[in-house]
This record gives sequence, structure tokens and C-alpha cells, in this order.
Amino acid sequence: MSATPVKPRKARPKRSTILTIGMLAAAAYFLLPLFWLVVASTKTTGDLFSTFGLWFAGENNLFTNIGNTFTADDGAFGQWLGNSLLYAVASALGGTFLAALGGYGFAKYRFKGNRAMFMGVLGAMAVPSTALAIPTYLLFSQAGLTDTPWAIILPSMASHPFGLYFMRIYADSAVPDELIESGRIDGAGDFRIFFQVTGRLLTPAIATIMLFMLVQTWNNYFLPLIMLNDPALYPVTVGLANWQGQAASSGGASGDYIPLVVTGSLISIFPLIVAFLFLQRYWTTGLVSGSVKQ
Repeated sequence: MSATPVKPRKARPKRSTILTIGMLAAAAYFLLPLFWLVVASTKTTGDLFSTFGLWFAGENNLFTNIGNTFTADDGAFGQWLGNSLLYAVASALGGTFLAALGGYGFAKYRFKGNRAMFMGVLGAMAVPSTALAIPTYLLFSQAGLTDTPWAIILPSMASHPFGLYFMRIYADSAVPDELIESGRIDGAGDFRIFFQVTGRLLTPAIATIMLFMLVQTWNNYFLPLIMLNDPALYPVTVGLANWQGQAASSGGASGDYIPLVVTGSLISIFPLIVAFLFLQRYWTTGLVSGSVKQ
């Protein structure tokens, strides 16, 4: 009888104590503020200042605070949420479309000035957005577009050079030149090739850029602050800052605004969580899905 071969044991991965401590510290750094926000949203104004910040008070006022947040100032918070949703979605869709076309063009087409223009995009990434806010305001003021939704949507669509850079790098490696040539041989035009063939290969990059633009526009504070004067057009960032300013300037007389600001900040996080859960499925798709006939 032949002896049964003994299978070699797989070596167990080594655990790094330093790495584990570092990961726990990073998790605490990101999660503790969120946990504090959840805890603080369940408290009254008095509990916020009289109880331990990282634990709940005796009475849970979360739903009361949520109701008060949506009814304060004639429902201004709901309008601010709607404004933020409009600005973020319109800017993300338009900006992602422009970044996808531009990055794909830089990656797959050779034309005079290609490299110089792309270097200009890289240089634009080094310019902080706050440095462009005042010139942007002056341009829109001369065009009569300040204090309108366009004053937020148009600059947000065009102020993300990283999206174009990321799409250029991704398209260069993810889209084979042979696939484009085969589409041209079949008689497809450039736009048809982009939308029906190569566009599917770019889905993970498109989802990534869209999420970046969505988050950046949703969290944008400085641009709406200088562009908008009408409170009915405020996004949630400027609106909550306005409530916070009223609470601070009143010297405690408007203390009821404090739990509204905290609860409103918690509510404003959920649309971003929903957007992440919706878009993350596109990152797991195959890079060549849709380009191979079944």
C-alpha cells in the first residue's frame, strides 16, 4: 500500500501588533466624531452641556429633535436639504460627464497640444478652490447669475480637474485601442463607440468620480456662502452655519438652535451614505463587462 501524501500546512499570516494598533487608532479617529454626533442628537440643550459627551442621557429626544429640525423656521431645513440635493446631483452628473469625455479624449486621441493641455490640468489640481472663489464670483456677478442655483452648479461642474486626470489615467489602461479600432471597422462613430462600447469599461471610474463630486459639492460651504444671499437658496451647510451663528450671537437666548444644528448635521450625512451604497456596486463589476458578446 502506498502511503498517503501529507499535505503541507499553510503558514498562518503573521499579525502585526503595531499595524493593529494603528488601524484601531484610525478607526477611532473617524468613528468617534460620528458616534458623538449620534449621541448628541438624542439630547436636549441642557443635556448637551451637563452630561458626558460620549454617552446617552437619561431621556432619548432623537425623534423630538428631528421633528423640531424639520419644522423650525417654517421648514427651512427641508428646503436646504432639497437645495443641496439639487446642487450635488446636477453638479455630479454634469461634471462626471465632462470628466469622462475629457479624460477619454486625452487618453485615446492624439492631437496637437495634448500633452501641454494635460499638464495644464495637472497644474490646475494644485490651485486651491478657495483661491478661485472670488474671481468666480466676479464673473458670475457680471453675468447676472449670482444668487441663483447656476452660481453653484456651473462652478462645481468645472472645478474638479482631478476627475479629468483620474479618467485619463483609467481610460488609458482600461480601454484597449483594439476595441476602438474594431468599432470603427464596424462603422461606429466616435460618440457611439464611447457610449455603447468603451463607456461600459469606464463604469468603475465614472462611479468613483461621481461620488467624489457629489461629496465635494454636498459639503461645499465657501462657494454658496459668497454666491447666495437668499436663505431660500441655501444648501444645508450654509443653513446650519446660519443657525449656529444665531445661537452664538444671541448669547444663549437662542439655545434651542443648538440641538437643531447637531441633529441637522446627523441627518445631512445619510444622503451621502445612500449615494455610497448605491455607487459601490459599480466598483465590483468586471472591467470588461459589456464588451464581450455572450
